[in-house]
Amino acid sequence: MSKDCENHGGGGGGTVSRICGAIIGLIIIVLIAILLVWLILRPTKPRFILQDATVYAFNLSQPNLLSSNFQVTLASRNPNSKIGIYYDRLHVYATYRNQQITLRTAIPPTYQGHKEGNVWSPFIYGDAVSVAPFNAMALDDEQNGGLVSLIIRADGRVRWKVGTLITGKYHLHVRCPAYINLNDKAAGVHVGENAVKMVTDAAKCSVNV
Repeated sequence: MSKDCENHGGGGGGTVSRICGAIIGLIIIVLIAILLVWLILRPTKPRFILQDATVYAFNLSQPNLLSSNFQVTLASRNPNSKIGIYYDRLHVYATYRNQQITLRTAIPPTYQGHKEGNVWSPFIYGDAVSVAPFNAMALDDEQNGGLVSLIIRADGRVRWKVGTLITGKYHLHVRCPAYINLNDKAAGVHVGENAVKMVTDAAKCSVNV
């Protein structure tokens, strides 16, 4: 912008310079105002809880192929009293030792008002997903031991709404530990012939924005 201002010659140069200066000053004032509002309100990132996971299928076959099917229940709450949250994009999936083992399931975009909460129950699944050999060995050991440790993840983008002001998009990363006992069905609640709902004691999730 400054280069454009400098390139104008003639008697109008002073006027153009003043207009450019006024525009730059206005932009600076708006940015400062946004920063002050941001610092005063101090937006708090949303809170997530993994309430339960229903296991419909979990089968590791040779050569290191994993087929799985879950339904997870994620609860989210906006702790802010003056700030709303737009969830523009959110995908839920499962990982085992940092390796993705299910496809990503999209949650419909939604708006979360002040102090409001949402509960989502997406299905996440993977059919014959190739698992790294060292992960397959560890997974087999955990199954034999009676407890499998997974991470239910939710990645997406959010925007903050303060009054009529809506911010740009921020990356959201949610990590929820899920400890599933696949060998002892008595540890869960039977919801069908082969499905068992495993209660996770409302495990708190880590959230990064």
